[in-house]
Amino acid sequence: MPHTHLQTLALPARSGFFVRLLTVFTSAATRRRERQRLGQLDAHLLRDIGLDAKEVRRECAKPFWQP
Repeated sequence: MPHTHLQTLALPARSGFFVRLLTVFTSAATRRRERQRLGQLDAHLLRDIGLDAKEVRRECAKPFWQP
């Protein structure tokens, strides 16, 4: 079996616009997913975490880009 050598290329650090854009995108996606999960909890679980249905509806009604 032939030996292959993998060589990695050093890529320049990308601490600019694209990294910030990716960070904003992943944060918004996470927020959206967490709000969807929060909206699926029943009253018993909401009481366990100290929330009521009104607070959950308010949080779930927010657009994904709002923190």
